[in-house]
Amino acid sequence: MSVRAKVIVVGNEKGGAGKSTVCTHVAVALLYEGARVGVVDLDLRQQSTGHFFANRRAWTQAQGAELPQPTLLEVEDEANLMLALGATVDFLVVDTPGADTPLSRMAHQAADLVVTPMNDSFVDFDMLGVVDPTSLTVIKPSLYAEAVWEAKKRAAVVRRESVDWVVLRNRLASSEPRNRKRVDERIATLAKRVGFRPVAGLRDRVIYRELFPFGLTVTDLSPQVRPVPVSFAHLSARQELRTLLQDMDLVSTPLES
Repeated sequence: MSVRAKVIVVGNEKGGAGKSTVCTHVAVALLYEGARVGVVDLDLRQQSTGHFFANRRAWTQAQGAELPQPTLLEVEDEANLMLALGATVDFLVVDTPGADTPLSRMAHQAADLVVTPMNDSFVDFDMLGVVDPTSLTVIKPSLYAEAVWEAKKRAAVVRRESVDWVVLRNRLASSEPRNRKRVDERIATLAKRVGFRPVAGLRDRVIYRELFPFGLTVTDLSPQVRPVPVSFAHLSARQELRTLLQDMDLVSTPLES
């Protein structure tokens, strides 16, 4: 009897929060853990994740390098997505568009883990909840938060399974402590209300952007794989990613350096 893949949906309804960066780095890190990984890019217009893995294959072929590759699953309609959800892999990582689409809703309803990246600001918090403009009190969840909450309830009733929802605090700023404290407080309030876990995500690092054209991640870097100058900062980035995987309960022990 085949075991169903663990479905990881990376999504929110706002662009620029780092969904594709999270998706590609998590997928590659799981490959290095020895897992069979499938990847679906539901952002049919932008296709950032799809382009990343196409670049990865092209770079490895040109360099004669051997790097782990995921199974890329093309999805254009609900029938394709149903097939992808049944793929023989250990993890299925799904990147979603920054908009409400039927495919995105379907993916969220099938998720075991929903990962919602957000930048450290009220601009991105608006994607999760609505605040009073005078007191900054949380008035209600956003439409996206309500949709994920409904998907969690549906999974509990139909699949008799719980869905873990993680909100990643990406690009945490070292400055503006007052703004961060305000955002922290609202996130904590909303987390209790709609059932997500806030964790630290990925900082705004140059290395992530530098590696994208090659289809590489910080996990790939080694003495043999080094297309850009590497400094101590890349070690910090690897540790950051290891911590993220542990916080999302995707690995039980730290990845090897």
